Amino acid sequence: MQIKDLTALETGRKIRKREISVTEAVKASLEQIEKLDPAVGSFVTVDEERALKRAEQVQKQMDRGELTGPLAGVPIGVKDNICTKGMKTTCSSKILYNFEPPYSAEAVVNLEKAGMVIAGKTNMDEFAMGSTSETSSYGAPLNPRNTDYVTGGSSGGSAAAVCANLAVYSLGSDTGGSIRQPASFCSVVGLKPTYGVVSRYGLIAYGSSLDQIGPLTNSVQDAAIVFDAIRGGDKRDQTSVDYDYGTSLAECLDRDIKGMRIGVAEEFFSGINPEIKSRIEEAIKLFERNGAVIESIRLPALKLALPVYYIIACAEASSNLGRYDGIRYGHRTSSYTSIDDMIVKTRSEGFGDEVKRRIMLGTYVLSSGYYDAYYKKACLIREEINLEFDAVFEKCDVLIAPTAPDTAFPLNYKGASPVDIYLSDICTVPVNIAGVPAISVPCGEDSKGLPIGMQIIGRRFDEATVLQAARFYEQSAGNVVGAYEGGALI
Repeated sequence: MQIKDLTALETGRKIRKREISVTEAVKASLEQIEKLDPAVGSFVTVDEERALKRAEQVQKQMDRGELTGPLAGVPIGVKDNICTKGMKTTCSSKILYNFEPPYSAEAVVNLEKAGMVIAGKTNMDEFAMGSTSETSSYGAPLNPRNTDYVTGGSSGGSAAAVCANLAVYSLGSDTGGSIRQPASFCSVVGLKPTYGVVSRYGLIAYGSSLDQIGPLTNSVQDAAIVFDAIRGGDKRDQTSVDYDYGTSLAECLDRDIKGMRIGVAEEFFSGINPEIKSRIEEAIKLFERNGAVIESIRLPALKLALPVYYIIACAEASSNLGRYDGIRYGHRTSSYTSIDDMIVKTRSEGFGDEVKRRIMLGTYVLSSGYYDAYYKKACLIREEINLEFDAVFEKCDVLIAPTAPDTAFPLNYKGASPVDIYLSDICTVPVNIAGVPAISVPCGEDSKGLPIGMQIIGRRFDEATVLQAARFYEQSAGNVVGAYEGGALI
């Protein structure tokens, strides 16, 4: 087995056993990027010199016994909206084309303490606004499973990099499904943690009450290990929660699922592709045959989750993106007659159509006369959705649902209107609204050979049970998706 075919756990183990060096692992990743990424487009920035220098430093620390963890020396990709000191972080937008942060995100710092090496920054929808990664100013990353199809978004580059083994694992961000949906489209594992347990410091904001950093990996084990490394409180993030999980979550994966109460809500299956529905139902039967208790539940407020999400997310985006004015950093228009003219032209030139659309929608729902009718009402319904989730988790340990209503879209698919694309988030946005954890795991293929994802949702701070259920399915279902050529062997 070649280095590129290893999971993060296996790569780290071989490095610790001196079977391969950190430099060899990093070179294997860089060689894959050089070979395959021109056709995939999953990376927007690769700094080979920096990566190899970091590999030498990590190797020396390991030789001195200073780094002994499972991720030491493992090369990764980091989404282009997560700040990395001295390495460009552009949000795949023209308006931040030259921005080099003076600091790293807390999640990146935590992984650096664990000994990781950044191979590069991954492609994404501009400012994380999109469901296909086609709004990137660098051009869309392509799905390694079939390059005529999208990767999903907004963490599409991170998902594609893991799928094609250009990075052993990646960091993404999830505002309304931006980790889980591309994980589903590319047949990798994507974990969206409980809101607040991973610091948002250094994550360039889209929707501040919804955004959360999480891992995309080739296995549930890898997702648990990365989550263990990045979680923790941070005094620089006022929404951060220093929750005591009591143990490493990677140690909880192989517990018996007998007696686990699994909820199935009919609202998650309304309008779903019949092939996806059939695959998820097969997975639910597998859990039931192995001792899980299946509960049919109702979540009636979910029918309002999508409009609630887009009102709140766009309102927060309108506020967060007000700082990009050409005065302090990033793009500035070359010709203007006044400060106001400069700001208007800078933002007009720098932002893409989808970002402009969401800023305008957010500004509208926050404006005088419409705040109460839209934004305030959306916040009230959000509380109702939270209460429904709380009630469901009093009688269920996890919920099982599709990750997306359909498999990957063809490239340049527009639908009848932008709303058609927004509907692809219908299964994932309720999780962000409620702030609960969820994971997407591969769950077979459709008749076109495109991957299907299954979503497992848990109560707040109960990633252990979510990961446990996902690990059981991963181990019990076998190879439910045909192996990507050169993909990791689990």
